[in-house]
Amino acid sequence: MFRGFIARAGIIGILVVSVAVLSVLSPHFLTVNNLTNILLQVAITTIIGVGMTFVILTGGIDLSVGAIVALAIVVMAVVHKALAPMEFGVFQWPIVIGLPMLLALLTGTLTGLVNGVMVARARVPAFIMTLGMMSMARGGAYIVSDNQTISVFPDGLTFLGDGRVGGIPMLIIASLVIVAFAAWVLGRTIFGRYVYALGGNRVALRLSGVNAARVEMSVYAISGLACGIASIALLGRLNVAQPVAGFGYELDAIAAVIIGGTSIFGGEGKVANTLLGALLVGIIRNGLNLLNVSPNVQLLAIGSIIVAAVFLDKLRDSARA
Repeated sequence: MFRGFIARAGIIGILVVSVAVLSVLSPHFLTVNNLTNILLQVAITTIIGVGMTFVILTGGIDLSVGAIVALAIVVMAVVHKALAPMEFGVFQWPIVIGLPMLLALLTGTLTGLVNGVMVARARVPAFIMTLGMMSMARGGAYIVSDNQTISVFPDGLTFLGDGRVGGIPMLIIASLVIVAFAAWVLGRTIFGRYVYALGGNRVALRLSGVNAARVEMSVYAISGLACGIASIALLGRLNVAQPVAGFGYELDAIAAVIIGGTSIFGGEGKVANTLLGALLVGIIRNGLNLLNVSPNVQLLAIGSIIVAAVFLDKLRDSARA
């Protein structure tokens, strides 16, 4: 019965029901400030979730995204603090603001690429490789930051997470643009077809002459790039950089992707549904906070939703077989 309800109502119906229930349970839920806060928090999850969607579509997994966010954010902060006292004349803004942001993107991309190379070339299982990278990246974040919290950054560095365009938070705009671009890549480009094919039938893709390893390495690099973008957004949201940043993001990102209907076995899913999955996770987490539910219970709830979504996906996969 539950599976039939999911099939009929879909995630949009579940979102509507969740909003209605939480609106009744908490008078503070359906307010402009609270809804804006949900969208801002969901935006970061969505950005990371977009990269995770590429990985899971190939049948892989990336457990290191939260740690990569932490490594990228402290690299950006440390470089900025080192450059800020120096004088670069007309190049002041590009070097002091632009260079740290570029290094955050490169840190994320290169770390993700290491995951991809080890998974695609060395054939290390994705779960093991990204679990190891989670520890290495987190340790690197502590080393780079010297276990310190770095704070107070200029507007140029925090604009993505804290700025507004026409009264609309820049972070929300950026996340929607990223979702739209990723949807175009997956739905309208040859690379997107290769990603689906890699998850659907790896052997057939390889026999057709496509370099499957290169495609697999690319999706992990994309996941790392998404983490780099998320680190810039997170710095703007918090105006601090610390090595514990991004803790738990891997859980929220995986939940958003799986709840959004992307098959954990690869080959099936859409980025737009990842956005809906992130919204559902964000709404549930926010509602539980408003109801003063323990964070431990929140983790239990989100984990249970992931298990249920994977179970339903397994049922659908069995039915197709």
